[in-house]
Amino acid sequence: MQEQSDSAHTTRHLLIHGRVQGVCYRAGAQREALRLGLHGWVRNRSSGEVEAVVAGAETAVAAFIAWARTGPPAARVERLEIMETDAPEPGPFSLRPTE
Repeated sequence: MQEQSDSAHTTRHLLIHGRVQGVCYRAGAQREALRLGLHGWVRNRSSGEVEAVVAGAETAVAAFIAWARTGPPAARVERLEIMETDAPEPGPFSLRPTE
């Protein structure tokens, strides 16, 4: 049985529900994504959620998703939606304005 290599890349679109705004969730997500070598973006939604697109090595994306399930200490994640999506523009992981 052949193991999947760390070089396999994937992209995921996340929608994080709960107490995730006003608790440094976006800044924490950016730090975590940069630490993991991911690219993509994160932003607040005017409806109260945080939205992110993360792309990179499958293991790094999985690690980010694990972090996103709890977020920073003051956050209370109630639900995490994970969807497949197209890869974002290349470049460092960024903070986007609220939409």
